[in-house]
Amino acid sequence: MFDVDTLAQRWDLPLPGKGGARVKSGAAAVETAAHSLARASLDCCVKCTICETMCPVMEVTDLFPGPKFVGPQAERYRNGESVDHSIDYCSSCGTCTRVCPQGVKIAELNNQARAVMRAQNNAVPVRDRLITQTTLMGKVMTPIAPLANAALANKPIRVVMEKTVGVHRDAPMPHAQPQSLAGWLRRRTKRARTLVPAGSRGPIVFFHGCAGGYFEVETSKRAIEVLEHIGYEVIVPKQGCCGLAAQSNGLYGQASANVVKLCEQLAAAGKDLTIVSSSGSCAGMLKHEAHEIMGVDAEVLADVSPRTVELSEFLRDLDDAGELPHHFRRIDATVAYHAPCQLKGQNMGMPAIELMELVPGFHVVESGRACCGIAGTYGLKKEKYDVAQAVGGPLFDIVREVNPNLAVCETETCRWQIEQSSGVKTVHPIWVLHAAYGLSRLAGIEPKPERADRAR
Repeated sequence: MFDVDTLAQRWDLPLPGKGGARVKSGAAAVETAAHSLARASLDCCVKCTICETMCPVMEVTDLFPGPKFVGPQAERYRNGESVDHSIDYCSSCGTCTRVCPQGVKIAELNNQARAVMRAQNNAVPVRDRLITQTTLMGKVMTPIAPLANAALANKPIRVVMEKTVGVHRDAPMPHAQPQSLAGWLRRRTKRARTLVPAGSRGPIVFFHGCAGGYFEVETSKRAIEVLEHIGYEVIVPKQGCCGLAAQSNGLYGQASANVVKLCEQLAAAGKDLTIVSSSGSCAGMLKHEAHEIMGVDAEVLADVSPRTVELSEFLRDLDDAGELPHHFRRIDATVAYHAPCQLKGQNMGMPAIELMELVPGFHVVESGRACCGIAGTYGLKKEKYDVAQAVGGPLFDIVREVNPNLAVCETETCRWQIEQSSGVKTVHPIWVLHAAYGLSRLAGIEPKPERADRAR
């Protein structure tokens, strides 16, 4: 049985309780079954260098010698210890694993090795601990949303923040909302008219992620309303962080504790219910990273993971089964769409394109780029900001060229990166379907109606 306290003592942590002792050695990071499976794949590497030709980071900087070098090649020499600090420039986009014709778990090996390096060298700065606290940031910023947003938009404050904390002055920041999703749920009045009788399709669990609870509240609201509009009873349980930001910063103990607690919260919402997530990255944590990278072997994760599905994939599967209503109004527009790395790692194709092109008059141009550069928290860091911008540069150009008013992407930090760097408003695909069902107007594309959309 999974024991959070035991794992906390083995990894990085300051966690509350008896598992909160800080551990100096990172050798335990290579003692998991997940690492054994990843390491077993390295001898399949034939040095074809396909991973290096496709790596978006290696393409733009010499600071990263490439996934083959720091992955299967270096892994043969590690023996549980880190041998090369350049691995910290890996963004964990996962492109290398996806393109490897031999099935080598390159990205997984690199992520594990970086966690070992950071633990062994006590190299997890305060910044990297702070930027993993998404839920805490949301709770603090929501009551003072105007003040928080003004501070994060203030150049002198951002310069000080860069020099003291290490978050780049121009990096995208979350935009605080005056009301959390929980606050909206408590006060809302459900729409009286739905396309399919309310609740007739039974209950589903909605997993919104930290950002969806505090910063991307509008996306969560639209997701809930679309699901209700097509006949589902949407259950939104209390839910914490999935731990993805902590995992990507090498804080495996914190991340593992977070993901197990989250799974317990989602599982408590109802036995065997489908869990639909509007956050592609958080869904990926439950479906891939927690077990395949961190080696979390918890019964509750094994229960929740196969029941979790990303929102676009869920709706696409409904359509494939002939169960998605096509009562869409026409929206004449062409927009750029970027498939995030986390979504590609779930091997679901690009269901958002299939969905959006069901809408009459709506056309989608797929970006064709591997990564936007942000990679969760990677592009926020002052030493990696320029690399992240160079990775995302071609994507930002495509977005501006296709439509200077709107772009579409599934994951939150990718949307923030694209919007900040391109100047183009970037939304979740559910915004398109919400508008197509007549529940709203599509921002940046359609003129506002004479009367505001009905308050939700």
